[in-house]
Amino acid sequence: MSRRFLFVLGSARLDGNTELLARAAAEQLPADVEQRWIRLAENPLPDFEDLRHDTDRVRPSSDTVTGQLLDETLAATDLVIASPLYWYSVSSLTKRYLDYWSGWLRTPGLDFRAGMAGHTLWGVTALADREPSVADPLVGTLNNSAAYLGMRFGGVLLGNGSAPGDVAKDTEALARAKTFFAREAPLARFPYQDA
Repeated sequence: MSRRFLFVLGSARLDGNTELLARAAAEQLPADVEQRWIRLAENPLPDFEDLRHDTDRVRPSSDTVTGQLLDETLAATDLVIASPLYWYSVSSLTKRYLDYWSGWLRTPGLDFRAGMAGHTLWGVTALADREPSVADPLVGTLNNSAAYLGMRFGGVLLGNGSAPGDVAKDTEALARAKTFFAREAPLARFPYQDA
């Protein structure tokens, strides 16, 4: 099966450091690998309503933002969450997208979990702090989400930058970007499974 990458951009800023780092990594993908880029700020999802115990869900229509994002998510062999580190986790735009996964899991006839199993989840983030461990909550969110769905997890490409364009000065991150998507991603595991 040929690979199909979906890059979900969770920044509120156009061409922010996280997006620049994601694009640097994507440039290394072979030309025959399909890439789709969706900027959540330009395709805002409505507030998520947790209706799982109140009503039956229906699959969103493909002509809505929610339906298009669902279709793109399921079609991707490789899903890249590109979210800046906001308050030590994913951005609110990204979190809303992940919240929708809860609804899609409970949509009759969709079988979202089976549809995502075996696909690969990757993360890209820029952070202002020089200490990479401050991104652990973001990494945990993505790893645990992948583990819950039976996905592979390729890890998170970290870059440093606060002001626009700062990540271009992070030569170590740019070097890691050159091989980031070339690695074989293992099946995601919850931290307690490794204990």
